[in-house]
Amino acid sequence: MLNIPLKDYFRETRIYGSRLTFAAAFMILVVLVLLVRLLWLQVVHHKHYETRALANQITPIPIPPVRGQILDRNGVVLAQNYPVYTLDLIPEQVSNMAATLKELGQLVTLTPNDIKQFERQRKAAPRFESITLRAHLTDEEAARVAINRPHLQGVDLRARLQRHYPLGSFGVHLLGYVGRINEKEMERIDHAAYRGTHFIGKLGIEESYENRLLGKVGVKQEETNAYGRSLGVLPDTGKEPVAGKNLILNIDAKLQAIGEKALKGKRAAAVVLNPNTGAVLAFVSMPTYDPNPFVDGIDQASYDALLNNPDRPLINRALNGQYSPGSTIKPFIGLGALESGEVKASDTITCHGFFRLPGDTHRYRDWKHSGHGVMNLHDAIEQSCDVYFYKTAVTLGINYIHDWLTHLGFGKRTGIDLKGESPGLVPSEQWREKRHQKWYLGETVVTGIGQGPLLVTPLQLVTAVSALANRRAVMRPELLRAIENPATHELRYVKPRVDELLNLTDPKHLQTIVQAMIDVVHGPHGTARRIGWNAPYRIAGKTGTAQVLGVAQGERYNKDLVPERLRDHALFICFAPAEQPRVAVAVIVENGGHGGSAAAPVARKLMDYVLLGDRDQPRLATGEGAKRAKAKP
Repeated sequence: MLNIPLKDYFRETRIYGSRLTFAAAFMILVVLVLLVRLLWLQVVHHKHYETRALANQITPIPIPPVRGQILDRNGVVLAQNYPVYTLDLIPEQVSNMAATLKELGQLVTLTPNDIKQFERQRKAAPRFESITLRAHLTDEEAARVAINRPHLQGVDLRARLQRHYPLGSFGVHLLGYVGRINEKEMERIDHAAYRGTHFIGKLGIEESYENRLLGKVGVKQEETNAYGRSLGVLPDTGKEPVAGKNLILNIDAKLQAIGEKALKGKRAAAVVLNPNTGAVLAFVSMPTYDPNPFVDGIDQASYDALLNNPDRPLINRALNGQYSPGSTIKPFIGLGALESGEVKASDTITCHGFFRLPGDTHRYRDWKHSGHGVMNLHDAIEQSCDVYFYKTAVTLGINYIHDWLTHLGFGKRTGIDLKGESPGLVPSEQWREKRHQKWYLGETVVTGIGQGPLLVTPLQLVTAVSALANRRAVMRPELLRAIENPATHELRYVKPRVDELLNLTDPKHLQTIVQAMIDVVHGPHGTARRIGWNAPYRIAGKTGTAQVLGVAQGERYNKDLVPERLRDHALFICFAPAEQPRVAVAVIVENGGHGGSAAAPVARKLMDYVLLGDRDQPRLATGEGAKRAKAKP
């Protein structure tokens, strides 16, 4: 008998029915989910997605603001904006790129690097976007392109504003420059404030007042299609940019030019202040360099040449140069000595040409090897007697000297409105202890004549001598005179600020010091009497000569036998007229020798201009003339 299985039709029908029911339920569930999602998108979030759709249709285009100008106190333009022409191409509108490039090469100068850069950008950007082929077209090149433009499909000639310094290297250390925003700056800037611009202040005034110069970015609404291609600008939907503020400096450009001309070819610095207000009238650091190549990116070879220049033109010597003050520190220590009560103006010592500490055979030599003879404080300043101040420093002690000089502003930043100021150094026993070292009395001795660890900046020197000049206060040096609203021409002036008040126990102490400084220039034995000759006003000054090379015991310094860069630094500080000062000056000439011959004549030229006026001084483009100065990128 055959064993043939029989189908269970009832069971198969039941399975088929279950599967059919499950499939129908699944389809209903999917339809419900789609309906819910449709309601969610079309009803509940209708407004949200409508807004996003419009946003895709309208693209905000940032409009960079015009950067504020920088002018001197008389309206001479020191930093401005000028239009540059760029040659752009829109690839999708160019039917034959090779032929177009060849034709453009006959109209403007195109280097292989220009072509290479263009091709690199063309590969990365959408075909409908404009790509720059050449920047900084000359007027002639721009004119040739403009004439041929009608038959150059896809070629565009555009103008944009670029920062320019019309006086070139003039005052670069106080002005600074703008340059392209680098990766490090990208991490800290407010990106919304810099939309549409690629530049930022790098140094000097440009960096310190970046927030005032920058302005506020504007925006225009551009309609685009689904591919992001522009269909035109929507009228009355944008926001106009707000131009940056113009800065009016206290700097007198002609005075600055006098300082730069007098110190040309030297490694030097000079700072001129109004001692009554702290206004910085000149801020010279030499050598200088042209900031214009930095704006669009200086080439590596040129930058290496600046970086490796042995005269180090990139250093701001007025702000960051830290020097031994030499004998220019003597008036300040002399005033501190009188204030201490340990020294009287009538006290005398006898200078035999050297000083020795008790129980020590080391001789601390005076610059005058035969000695000055009997010296009081006045004579010691007038003739710059080292022995007198060796002894005075030991009498006062290094900690008193530290506290007194710090009171006058040494060893700390002056607070000038420039970033990156160096603080200098006023040593003390505590300062040395922090370095786990011992302070030696011999260091106190040499501190008395401005040597040893004591370091000052030219800016500190002129600030301190201004306090002697105004007989009253340590004023904060200010480069900024006023901020101008370019739309209304409204000016907001900067008020003078007092950092320290000189609370002297006896005003006669200061008068003793000032009279001694007057005799430095006008006295029969003064170390700077050559610059006092024929001066129609009285000058109070002090020379300084700071050693760079140590001289061993028993040897003598002979500058003719010393390499130029190891010779003494020359310094001079002064104010005038001595009775009612209107100008204070500090000059430092690296390896210049004696302050009376190398630095003091420069100070005299600067004071003559301030007090006697413009006589045969350098000519500068001023006002509108400077604004029209031809750009040389």
